[in-house]
Amino acid sequence: MKAVSRRPRYPISRYLNTHAAYFPSFAADGRRVAFITDITGVPQLWQVALAPESDAVLWPDQLSFEAEQRATGAWFSPAAGDSRLINARDVGGDENVQLYLLSTEDATEIPLTAGYEGALHIFGEWSRDGSRILFSANRRHPGLFDLYVQPLDGQARLVWQNEAPGFLFNLSFSPDGGRAIAARMASSFHHDLIEIDLMSGATRLLSQAMAPARYDAVCYAPDGRALFVNTDLGSDFLHIARLDLDDGATEPLDAPDWDAELMTLSPDGRYLAYDVNVGGASELNLLDLASGTIRTAPELSIRPGVLGMMDQHLVFSPDSSRLAFSFTSATRTSDIFIWDLATDRVRAITQSSHGGIPLDSFIAPELVHYPTLDSAEPGGVREIPAWFYKPADEHDLPVPAIVVVHGGPESQFRPYFQFLIQYFLNCGYAVLAPNVRGSTGYGKTYSHLDDVEKRMDSVADLAYAAYWLIEQPEIDANDLVVYGGSYGGFMVLSALATYPDLWAAGVNIVGISNFVTFLENTSEYRRAHREAEYGCLEHDRGFLESISPLTQVDQIAAPLMVIHGANDPRVPLSEAQQLVEALSAQGTPVELLVFDDEGHGLSKLKNKLVAYPAIVDFLDRHPFRSRSK
Repeated sequence: MKAVSRRPRYPISRYLNTHAAYFPSFAADGRRVAFITDITGVPQLWQVALAPESDAVLWPDQLSFEAEQRATGAWFSPAAGDSRLINARDVGGDENVQLYLLSTEDATEIPLTAGYEGALHIFGEWSRDGSRILFSANRRHPGLFDLYVQPLDGQARLVWQNEAPGFLFNLSFSPDGGRAIAARMASSFHHDLIEIDLMSGATRLLSQAMAPARYDAVCYAPDGRALFVNTDLGSDFLHIARLDLDDGATEPLDAPDWDAELMTLSPDGRYLAYDVNVGGASELNLLDLASGTIRTAPELSIRPGVLGMMDQHLVFSPDSSRLAFSFTSATRTSDIFIWDLATDRVRAITQSSHGGIPLDSFIAPELVHYPTLDSAEPGGVREIPAWFYKPADEHDLPVPAIVVVHGGPESQFRPYFQFLIQYFLNCGYAVLAPNVRGSTGYGKTYSHLDDVEKRMDSVADLAYAAYWLIEQPEIDANDLVVYGGSYGGFMVLSALATYPDLWAAGVNIVGISNFVTFLENTSEYRRAHREAEYGCLEHDRGFLESISPLTQVDQIAAPLMVIHGANDPRVPLSEAQQLVEALSAQGTPVELLVFDDEGHGLSKLKNKLVAYPAIVDFLDRHPFRSRSK
């Protein structure tokens, strides 16, 4: 690969020592906030006291210490005087999340899900009095999630035995504690909405007469006679609505022309807080349910930015006077912020490290749109939104470029802090991060443009990203790399196989190489969910084989780096192994890194310190193949 014009100003180890704080939870007294940070090298649970009437950032205390177990969530008890919280974590990235009752006074804990270490537990909510918790788990069958209620002084009770595939999520108690609401993910864009009687186990399917829709957030209204939902029912976008439990009627409360996200109800029932995803950037709103008025939080100086990028989480203080959230931008890592609703001030309560690198050395992207292969109704060429990062002027032109592809595919690249992108920029690479068709955030019509037989149209969008880059005077047309993880890894491999003349190298992290073997070997609870997006083995096997990169491996000539976790429950390690074996057999340069204590991606600093320098070294060592413009 062509050497960049000068050595990077900062080594990659500095970028790898940027940290993040996310997933806030208020203690019942409102004076402390728990959160997750990776400051120790593995995401662990910490808490920080709040300085009254001060902008001071106090030093936090660590609460969890399991070096091989990453924290995935934290929820304080709402009961007055109770300092305990639920801590969720898995082992080695296996995603079999276990729940623990943790005392924040002495950091002692009680395992609540012992004996079911092979199951995934999805926490729902504490009861109002702090005596019980609600969760779902696939204890009984690996492909099915049932609903449980567990008293803190006893064993979990199976409340509802569910016989349909799909995660049970968005779980919450009714105000009187006698019922619960749950959403079941039949597919990414089809959620069933179910109410369960917690004594009898009787259920009511609330979404039966409705068109397929998402219910990305659900909670009871204070009177228990209605639900507040964030849904795209009857709309191209997710919006805030009220659903009457008596007659099933829905009433829109706020329906912006972008997706609403992260909806949460204040403890006093007065406010709904939610984010609006405006082209990838966040706008935090507060809806007063009594007056119907909507307030927008004061803008932070670090824009464009993203709320809850790592946790999908907003949380009110117990007295409903403050709202905590995590926030990140392209040039600042994630920290915890609090919006004081009375004073209308937003302040940070954590201050995460940026590896000693000055903030003004980080580069923010420009939002661009490039034309692609087809037209968008009612007319005109369809344009793909993308975030374009250009290195500092100190680098010689033209510069190489890396196209970064997000996973999902029901996901979206958003302008949050990514240390590796900043390091690439530091080394003199440009970066283009497109939101190809199938991405979320632009309406469900756009999200369905890559379904099943349309899959390769999204790969064509990557080719058109390359065509657009070739036309930019500051980009070296011979030096284009494609990089992605998970489904983005499939996109990398497919781009290399389908458009081999465009790409000089590729990096595939935990990617799919063959849709058939992926669906056969992925965790059972994910199979039906993924078949709804990609196509099913029973009816679409031939098509899935035909578009799988492994069946076109003879077309891949560019050097490739492959990284995978041995414990990956989503995309099994075998997807990487069979790909590398095939490429090696035909003489295509390929390198494989496997981490025995990781799952679907890398979470531990010690492994990142191996993997990411290896990526940079790989790109430096492999020369680009020449091609004419």
